[in-house]
This record gives sequence, C-alpha cells and structure tokens, in this order.
Amino acid sequence: MITIHVNAPEGISVPRDLIRRALCETLRREGHQRAEFSVTLVGDAEIARLHERYLGGDDVTDVLSFALHEGGEDPLGDVYIGHAQARRQAADAGSEPDEELVRLAVHGALHVLGYDHPEGPERTASEMFRVQEEVMCGLRGKS
Repeated sequence: MITIHVNAPEGISVPRDLIRRALCETLRREGHQRAEFSVTLVGDAEIARLHERYLGGDDVTDVLSFALHEGGEDPLGDVYIGHAQARRQAADAGSEPDEELVRLAVHGALHVLGYDHPEGPERTASEMFRVQEEVMCGLRGKS
C-alpha cells in the first residue's frame, strides 16, 4: 500500500489529490508497491531554517527531502516544499503554481528514492530530471 500525507498551513491552496497521484505514479514507475511519504508545505522562514539546519544552506530553497528508510526497506520519506518559493518560480517560468508544487513533490520523492542531479545547466540533462518530467507529462495526459 502507498500512503501519501499532504500537509499545509490553513489558507494555503494545495493540489492534494494531484500531489498524491503524482507520488503514487512516481513510486509505481520505480517498482514500489509499498511506501509512505509526507509532503509538507512551509513558508520561506521555515524552509530557510530547515535548509540551514540540515544542509548548511543559507537561503530559501524550493524543496528539501529526507529519506527515512534503510536499504532494502520500503521507501519512507519526508518532503518539504517552500510554497512561496514554488509560486515565485512558477511565475518566473510562466507556469501554473499547482504544477510547480506537484513538480517539486515529485522532485523531492525522487531524491528520497536515491536520485540526484548535478547543479547548474547540466541538471536538466540528468536521469532524475528525465524521470521527473516523464511523470509530469503522464499526469497531464491523465487530467
């Protein structure tokens, strides 16, 4: 069984069903039939605090993820999305805010599953980016 928890502060619009569907699709594509993920939307101050505390970053970031399982265990992870940063990124890219929130949830889930990517322009040529965008494309086809 795949369980996806989506948490957000009251008053924040969140495409909960779409996030759940995207993560279930991501997990199934990767061969997982059992997993548990928590996706939590937080503001700029909280994502910056988490970024500094756990990764030594000194700025607002868009997504952080934490794998909570050991090798051979069913995937278990926490994904934190900076909702304000996601909305800024969507505006800069000319995309829908909900699409960016879903993309970041998938991105975070892939990190929990062990994917990584280089920084900079090579990022979009990575295997992780390809899988992320295939999931996103598949969701558009099912809408």
